[in-house]
Amino acid sequence: MQKPITLCCLLLATIIGLPQQDNLSKEARFESVINAPVEIVQVSKHHYLIDFGKAYFGTVLIESADGQDDSLIVHLGEKLANDNRIDRNPGGTIRYQRIRLDHLEAKQTHVLALKPDKRNTTPPAIMLPDSFGVIMPFRYCEIENLTAPIEGLKISQKGYHYQFNDAASAFSSSDSVLDAIWDLCKHSIKATSFAGMYVDGDRERIPYEADAFINQLSHYSVDSVYSLAQRTNEYFIDHPTWPTEWILHTVLLFYYDYLYSGDISALEKHYKSLKLKTLMDLERDDGLISSKSPKVTDDFLRRLGFKESDKRMQDIVDWPPAQKDARWWKLATAEGERDGYEFTDINTVVNAFYYRNLVLMAKAARDLGKNSDVSIFEKKSAQVKTSINDKLFDKAAGVYVDGEGSTHASLHANMFPLAFDLVPSAHIQSVLTFIKSRGMACSVYGAQYLLEGLYKYDDSNYAFQLITDTESDRSWWNMIRVGSTITLEAWDMKYKPNLDWNHAWGTAPANIITRYMWGITPASPGFKDVRIAPKLDELTFSKIKTPTIHGPIFGEYRLVNQEALHFEITLPAGMYGKFVFNGPVQQVQLDGKSIDINQTILPLAPGANKIEIRR
Repeated sequence: MQKPITLCCLLLATIIGLPQQDNLSKEARFESVINAPVEIVQVSKHHYLIDFGKAYFGTVLIESADGQDDSLIVHLGEKLANDNRIDRNPGGTIRYQRIRLDHLEAKQTHVLALKPDKRNTTPPAIMLPDSFGVIMPFRYCEIENLTAPIEGLKISQKGYHYQFNDAASAFSSSDSVLDAIWDLCKHSIKATSFAGMYVDGDRERIPYEADAFINQLSHYSVDSVYSLAQRTNEYFIDHPTWPTEWILHTVLLFYYDYLYSGDISALEKHYKSLKLKTLMDLERDDGLISSKSPKVTDDFLRRLGFKESDKRMQDIVDWPPAQKDARWWKLATAEGERDGYEFTDINTVVNAFYYRNLVLMAKAARDLGKNSDVSIFEKKSAQVKTSINDKLFDKAAGVYVDGEGSTHASLHANMFPLAFDLVPSAHIQSVLTFIKSRGMACSVYGAQYLLEGLYKYDDSNYAFQLITDTESDRSWWNMIRVGSTITLEAWDMKYKPNLDWNHAWGTAPANIITRYMWGITPASPGFKDVRIAPKLDELTFSKIKTPTIHGPIFGEYRLVNQEALHFEITLPAGMYGKFVFNGPVQQVQLDGKSIDINQTILPLAPGANKIEIRR
């Protein structure tokens, strides 16, 4: 049904505003895929609905054995109405187009001429190669007034995406909902790569740092192509976006690319810019930062990369905000996705991100041999951690408040400190208890950090429930239920009335399954060695294939009688690692040899490693 075609299509760096450089390819490697219909339904005489199975960004090719002089009306769209017709008014920025085809010429391929959207085909949107023509995301095609025989009609979906190896990764388990969500997220990564950079969806086609970070984590969990992320990261050096927390994702983007690819050159090249993008220049005496600081001058914003026309920086916490903060949110739920977050000048979420930036910059400085900076970043991170816990933590309630002077505690003020390892051990349980009391009171973006914190601090059961929830509309299953094959920008239309159906920042489960559920992470940059710490108690079996630059890691898991856990971990040649498990256990065997049950870390060697744990 699918025939991928490599286009050798060139996207010069100058087209998209990237400086040319040696360590990134000057060309974006695009591919096209030609998909045949998975189903054709006759709606009425001369009227047909074609389902291509999944949405791609592209257009339609039509070839007919017989000609037709009369015009045809063709509809393309992402969303299906209830009567075997494409939804002509899908709402939000869910895509739909009506195209008139004047005639069919026999045995000729007709390429539908789509109408461009002014917002996403002019700057600052990322420009596509001219050879693509105008493309849009769609799954369905509807044809009216087709008098030529349908049997002689060849209709295809031509989709574009960045270089992608479908066979690089795989996942399956005993939970069919989890498997469906993995498939949704993996396809989302592939389909949304059409621009040659991580963009925020079809509405704007603009890179945003927070979107890109989740996209990057999930991309690296399903494929080992790193150039797409590297091109996007390079873009952010001179094109920051206005939310404070988005800017604070820049260091995360560069560091995690280094962690997975092993290529330190981008960190080295942009080290000074990354130091600036930690926002450390905004520190007050206690180490905490504020976007309201008088140090946020025009010169500071210019050095961050802002142009004269867009100099601004504003805390955002989560998206979308409450309806009172902007005009169009009057259609949305009043609470937005901030869980009632109360903004103060010293913002808990912003400072949690700042702390995370300092920790990662210390690691980067160490690997770059900048030893004096290592000491500076470590001292700053220790001071910020102390200040956050002294000034932004309500000891009586056992939770973090939203900011200095606030008495309100939100999910966000607690899940970010948990995910970033800010919570003292004595308060982890109270913070976890509070987090669980709030449910999924965050956006699809915030869910990334909520799930990270839960898995890090051993509440995998609750995290698994959130991922596989089929009842709430705040779930990935709801994205499948409403009919999308790419992750949504928001949980549902009622939470963001201009949402799109093609936003890769909704793919958190792809990287959470790999990095936390299976626990497969690089123990050193470039996967020189690996750490595998699975938390699979909610499953009876699972298989995974995870890409690395050295080759794939394979994992198999099986639970027998609730007592015996069988793992087989296969590492590529030259890779060593550690397998971490939680006790208490009665017996542990590695490759048939008994291991001291007090030894909770097992060595992994290249090739197959068989592990049996009896509880």
